[in-house]
Amino acid sequence: MEITAAMVKELREATGAGVLDCRKALEMTGGDFDAAVAYLREKGLAEAAKKVDRTAREGIIEAYVHHGSRVGVILELNCETDFVARTEEFRTLAHNLALHIAFANPRYLSREQVPADVAEEEGRIYRTQALEEGKPESVVDRIVLGKLEKFYQSVCLLEQPFIKDEDRTVEQVIKEYTALLGENIVVRRFARYELGESI
Repeated sequence: MEITAAMVKELREATGAGVLDCRKALEMTGGDFDAAVAYLREKGLAEAAKKVDRTAREGIIEAYVHHGSRVGVILELNCETDFVARTEEFRTLAHNLALHIAFANPRYLSREQVPADVAEEEGRIYRTQALEEGKPESVVDRIVLGKLEKFYQSVCLLEQPFIKDEDRTVEQVIKEYTALLGENIVVRRFARYELGESI
């Protein structure tokens, strides 16, 4: 099948990939648009994995206040260069992450930041519940591990389903932007405030 300039243009507009990458993806997939999009996404995520160790010191501080002024979020999102930090895509990501934090109320960035005593207490509670429900001792450990996984997914920002597309985690969304923008992107820290929460 002949790959036309119009096909390359359509793929480029849909993915943001370079002209040569789009042409190659269409050639590799025999002109199948959806397969070419999937090919470019996989290639981009593989490239993004290589960038994860690069230092990200630039970026922006995003502030979001939910309508009604009852919830506010401050987020530091880092990238490698000031050029990328000024792009519309990077700023959109920062805004969407702040919006997600306001809605989903994560307590930690990642499971590595969950204090050991918190995880142990959760595990102890799940074990007690399972035993009180009469579950056999042989399956209690698996039940506890499964419930701890769900706990991490509910309280760790990177593991939460992204509010604008619950089929992907926040971490997957960040990796896709890393692939799109060609730089390592890192959520450095965030704070969420809710009116009256400490009273």
